[in-house]
Amino acid sequence: MSVWLDDTSAHTPVLYSFRRCPYAMRARLALRAGGVVYEHREILLKNKPAHMLALSPQGTVPVLWLRGQVNSPVLAQSLDIMLWALRQHDPQAWLPTTQAAWTHTLARIACNDGPFKQHLDRYKYPQRSGLSDGLVDRDQAAELLRALDADLQANPYLSGPHWGLQDAALAPFVRQFAHVDAAWFAAQPWTALAAWLARFEASDDFAAVMQKIPLWVPDTSA
Repeated sequence: MSVWLDDTSAHTPVLYSFRRCPYAMRARLALRAGGVVYEHREILLKNKPAHMLALSPQGTVPVLWLRGQVNSPVLAQSLDIMLWALRQHDPQAWLPTTQAAWTHTLARIACNDGPFKQHLDRYKYPQRSGLSDGLVDRDQAAELLRALDADLQANPYLSGPHWGLQDAALAPFVRQFAHVDAAWFAAQPWTALAAWLARFEASDDFAAVMQKIPLWVPDTSA
């Protein structure tokens, strides 16, 4: 499992994260799966640390600073962090093993991060888009969830017979969608999807990455 530490050596990667952000959540899941030791710096999005912004001016989380490596590279995309972590060590075989599986996985993640996330944001925060409600976007996002349910009718996980990259990359977003209107979500006929999500939320991995971490307090050594 991954380990987050309050005080680490100058060669330990640093993760800037926000607990409830689905992008940060999936990065933490992969770091845990890869057994990566890192320093966890929990932040508030309304009060972003200057050091994080210096590393990644776009100001989004997660940000992984590979402190101590040559040129101290910065990974500011959650999928890049997931792939980096799993390429260090992949004991649970999360990474696809065939080109066809890679193609399918990356296409599904792109659909999640593109159309599905756009509909999710408009469904959850319709006023930000000048909408009276987000029901049209809810229903459009639901079409994508039905495709997931169809896959899960055939296999226990999106990645196939066991949990993998595709599951970890999508589950935090499906969870966020489900929590917008839990009663409506529970009433839908996607039983396989609901069971998959319930297993995720009951898992040790989910419990571990959702631990409440004290907010990081910057110091002059950052």
